[in-house]
Amino acid sequence: MTSPELAEEVLADLDLLRARDPRGLLPAVAGAGAQVRETTRLTRETGLDRVTAGGRPRGIVVIARREGAVAAAVLRALLGPASPVTVDVVPGPELPVWMGPSDVAVVATRTGAGRYAVTPAYEAARRGVALVGVGAEDSPLHAACANARAPYVALPATRVRHTTLWSLLTPMLLLAADLGLLPADAADTELVAASLDEAAAECGPARESFVNPAKTLALELLDALPVIVAEGPLAGAAAGRVADQLATLAGLPVSSYRLPDQRVAARTVLGGPLAPEEGADDFFRDRLDDAGRRLRLITIRDADAAGHDGGEREARSAGDAMQEVLRVAADHNVPVSALAEQGPGERSPRLARLARQLAVADFSAVYLALALDHERALPS
Repeated sequence: MTSPELAEEVLADLDLLRARDPRGLLPAVAGAGAQVRETTRLTRETGLDRVTAGGRPRGIVVIARREGAVAAAVLRALLGPASPVTVDVVPGPELPVWMGPSDVAVVATRTGAGRYAVTPAYEAARRGVALVGVGAEDSPLHAACANARAPYVALPATRVRHTTLWSLLTPMLLLAADLGLLPADAADTELVAASLDEAAAECGPARESFVNPAKTLALELLDALPVIVAEGPLAGAAAGRVADQLATLAGLPVSSYRLPDQRVAARTVLGGPLAPEEGADDFFRDRLDDAGRRLRLITIRDADAAGHDGGEREARSAGDAMQEVLRVAADHNVPVSALAEQGPGERSPRLARLARQLAVADFSAVYLALALDHERALPS
């Protein structure tokens, strides 16, 4: 296991970071704000009115995997249970049997290739389903959308694998706003881009670990077994993204729980047999005595996750459940990392807050992968 001292030296060495990052993950994550602005322009140029002119559809089905599926989960959480239009996500290649001309299909993938993306695009056109495609330029999906005269957001070839979440989410946000499902300010992509830019400045490789929240979190996760607890549906969507990035980029197994419905499971895990022993959260301890990785709680908060879980015998809000989980963590010596939590009095739009959380988490996953030299250890 890499020691914190050695890892901190790696994260402070810009040349070494560059050498360990052959795919350019760090520059790609840092350019998330620019991605949002560029994708906004590309989406506006495609002519979404070809899909939105007919008014609200019965349902929106997003055909996507990994980053595209996370984007769909974010959109669904933003719309909430009161949305007049359902949002479903399927992995493809089959479309749901109920889809017809009153629905919209969004096929979202970085490459625009693969049977799971191309087949449903042709099937949607055959059934008369309104279609929107997102993928690489001159891809098979691009050809399928052109054949159906459907809008297609052609992403530049510079997009890097594992860092294209915002390129896939931005067209979905704009589509939802144009359909009147989201207020314009709730889907303000410029505010999102600005939040991503601020996070990039704060988490950039030139910033020292003690003033860099992403490097700090990466160092905290070196010998950790992360348990992510998310406050409500939107934070839950973010938790899925964070867990996937830590697993995919750094090879770190992660469990995640959404509050309030999974509060019992989260409390049990944090108070279970993997909880640290007394003194195990001491940063200056002798790690040669460690038995292995120890639990670390990562909290993802959402101040707007209001409401109660009416299906529970004792309904609790997500905020109340989070306080329960934090008490259990304190009682069992489980250290806590609050992901990009706002200070008292700070207030920004919900989607901008989510953007900051995901940016810090993406940087942390990349830093952890580079500290472990995981990028060069994996086949391309």
